[in-house]
Amino acid sequence: MTHLKRMVPFAIAGLIALSSGSQAQSGSTTPATTNEAIVFNAATPPTTGRPGRRSDAGSRGCGVDESASTAEAKPLLALVPTQKTANATVVFGKTAAERPTFWFYVPYRSPATASFVLQDQGGTTVYEANVSLAQKPGMVGLTLPASIAPLASGKPYQWFFKVYCRPASPPDSFVDGWIQREALTSDLIQKLKTATLLQQVRLYAANGFWFDALLSAAKLRQTNASDLAWAELLKAIALDGVATEDIATP
Repeated sequence: MTHLKRMVPFAIAGLIALSSGSQAQSGSTTPATTNEAIVFNAATPPTTGRPGRRSDAGSRGCGVDESASTAEAKPLLALVPTQKTANATVVFGKTAAERPTFWFYVPYRSPATASFVLQDQGGTTVYEANVSLAQKPGMVGLTLPASIAPLASGKPYQWFFKVYCRPASPPDSFVDGWIQREALTSDLIQKLKTATLLQQVRLYAANGFWFDALLSAAKLRQTNASDLAWAELLKAIALDGVATEDIATP
């Protein structure tokens, strides 16, 4: 996970404990046994009129050319589910965390730079930060810092991740989508209190909390490189093509 020169500091993603949020009604979905594949039950996206974009190949270049490696040939990706609605395919995931972690696969390397922007549904920017990129492509995890107000429960927020190859120019590549914080049920809170990291992944995924499930899977991957939870989650949202990519460090 990476954070660099920034206007407001990001917290280190893999080391931040998740907020359990406020309690709601009882009842939760119990996942299958640990011997079965992880099941992700996607949450219903909010109606915003702006579906988002999960991937972008960066049509204006950014240093990815015929001599680029296989990793660099992959597009910029937001590690977020997409869901088809009547009118569009929406990039959306829900979270229980007050200050969640966002994950991206970034095929670009330094000296390219990036920025992250979070806005409320009305388009007001509530957080913005510059992000320095590593010397090689990889996964980037960005956690909202404690210095900003927690996400309001039940309200959608739009996020943007933009990559720049040249200073003072429009972004060469960007992805965007939506996140909404929802309260955990009292039943799920009790289950999470005694759950292992793998059990947390399964519980969050089974109940539609994508961002929390992926962060727990990232922690597992950091402690055990051969753990499959991360890969299974990405496969569940059709992003298994980048499941083995490294977490980039600037």
